[in-house]
Amino acid sequence: MAATKLQAFWNHPAGPKTIHFWAPTFKWGISIANIADFSKPPEKLSYPQQIAVTCTGLIWSRYSMVITPKNLNLFSVNVAMAGTGLYQLSRKIKHDYFAETEAAVETEQ
Repeated sequence: MAATKLQAFWNHPAGPKTIHFWAPTFKWGISIANIADFSKPPEKLSYPQQIAVTCTGLIWSRYSMVITPKNLNLFSVNVAMAGTGLYQLSRKIKHDYFAETEAAVETEQ
């Protein structure tokens, strides 16, 4: 049973014998780097970089479900990219636009 599943995975059109497997596998490095940046101060984050990560994730997530064969590795890495990009953007926006408002409210009281 396990051997047939492994053989099916090995011979899949998006399996490890093709670039369709390895490109998204190495793309996980971008998501992992973005996760590592969760501890980075928000003022050091870049809007253009995080917008690019988010848009890339959203666009390619859709594309990975339209192409044949369906590439779930590509889909999952791009969902992760979109998620980490959105999280980083929310941190940056909160820091840049709402931290000043909160500080002003505290000084008024």
